[in-house]
Amino acid sequence: MDSAAWTKIETIIGWIDDQSPLDDPMQTLSMRMHKIYEEAGEASQAFIGATAYNPRKGQSHTMDDVKKELCDLIITTMVALRTVDPDAEQTFAANLERVTARSTGSAKQPAAD
Repeated sequence: MDSAAWTKIETIIGWIDDQSPLDDPMQTLSMRMHKIYEEAGEASQAFIGATAYNPRKGQSHTMDDVKKELCDLIITTMVALRTVDPDAEQTFAANLERVTARSTGSAKQPAAD
């Protein structure tokens, strides 16, 4: 992920902090963690609506709604990560490399005993 995205996350965090009534860092982090669950629920709700899985509601959403909600989830998670870690950009990049290596089979395997 490019640095411009993380710069925008910093801008969003500044705006949130300016609007927040909270002054306790752990309370702030707790609310940002809870916000992840809220956004995940909205993404799930949009998917259920896009696939008309709920017969009572029918098709109430579109796949564009799902995409938007997934983006909101990613942004919210980035905000929480940056709240926990001042080096969030590097932490994310390192973890993305680790998961990519593991997922593609290019991770170094421990030597057999």
